[in-house]
Amino acid sequence: MFLLKAWRATAFGAYGYLNFTKAGFQKHSKMFNSEDMQTKMEGNNCVVTGANSGIGFTAAHGLAARGASVYMVCRSKERGEAAVLKIRSMTGNQNVYLEICDLSSVSSIKSFASKFSSKNVPIHVLVNNAGVLENERITTSEGFEMNFSVNVVGTYAITESMLPLLEKAAPDARVITVSSGGMYMEPLTTDLQFSGAKFDGTMQYCRTKRVQVALTEKWAEMYKDKGIGFYAMHPGWADTPGVAKSLPGFSKALSGNLRTSEEGADTVVWLALQPKEKLTSGAFYFDRAEAPKHLMFAATGGSHVYIDSIVDNLRSLTSISCCSLSGAIRSEIEVLLGTVSLAWQLGNENKREFRLVRLSQNKVIFGVYIVRKVNPR
Repeated sequence: MFLLKAWRATAFGAYGYLNFTKAGFQKHSKMFNSEDMQTKMEGNNCVVTGANSGIGFTAAHGLAARGASVYMVCRSKERGEAAVLKIRSMTGNQNVYLEICDLSSVSSIKSFASKFSSKNVPIHVLVNNAGVLENERITTSEGFEMNFSVNVVGTYAITESMLPLLEKAAPDARVITVSSGGMYMEPLTTDLQFSGAKFDGTMQYCRTKRVQVALTEKWAEMYKDKGIGFYAMHPGWADTPGVAKSLPGFSKALSGNLRTSEEGADTVVWLALQPKEKLTSGAFYFDRAEAPKHLMFAATGGSHVYIDSIVDNLRSLTSISCCSLSGAIRSEIEVLLGTVSLAWQLGNENKREFRLVRLSQNKVIFGVYIVRKVNPR
């Protein structure tokens, strides 16, 4: 295990230094097609999380500059308002709005989703950018380790909650999740909240970023018939406030060699603009091209088999799921709640558990109900 970890660290360091720095972007950008970024986005609605600074702010700016209506999801009202005003001023686009949500809280995400759903606007692009790297173990009020809470639970909860509005924009809807090259360092694991006695925040961050890549694969498989594309991407090593705060030594060592926020966000905007037939749903992108999800001989590839159990765990933790019930099975619902609009099926052939979302008076009601199978009529 020691040798394997040493190899991963060595391979990642060499691969990263050659590709993830400013020099890597400059090398790769020679192959870019400038016409790819000329698409206008008038009439499109885009939601960007963690949008008040860094890559999130720059991505929101890039989308607004092309005419999209942009909803900037931020935790801080003060910083969010300043970011919205700045983008409106820079782009001349007044259709830039602030939405308050704490991505470390499932309760906050559900509240946001309920309020936003009442707007009844189709979402063409959801950018899952919000993320943290906490070096010390911090437990949220809901009992989750902080890196896991924001990077995994938050990403899962907001994506699942937004699915009905993404479907409204089908077949052009897409979800773009900002992962990290750090995921190359870690395989997928079911130890989602880092049970080890000696907490390693960087390792935990890398683990959560691996989950995001595997989740993107799973979403692409689960929702392949819904007209929604799912893409993960890596921005490279960028000089952002988050990196400076969480990895000060790394930031100092690579001073002058880190990418700008604009270079880091370039692929986010590119993914939002490309015709979907040019993209592969479930893929991992870096510098406007599909990238490998695993380094050679790193022994991480087989770990993605754990994603099914991880998704089941996330459903249980959040009580959120938004899949349509198969028309091939008719069931009697043993609970008096009226008409159910959406459901996700679990369980065996005779007794199935459904996680349901019922829309009532523009409010989203989440719950878990037991149903029994009956003969199709």
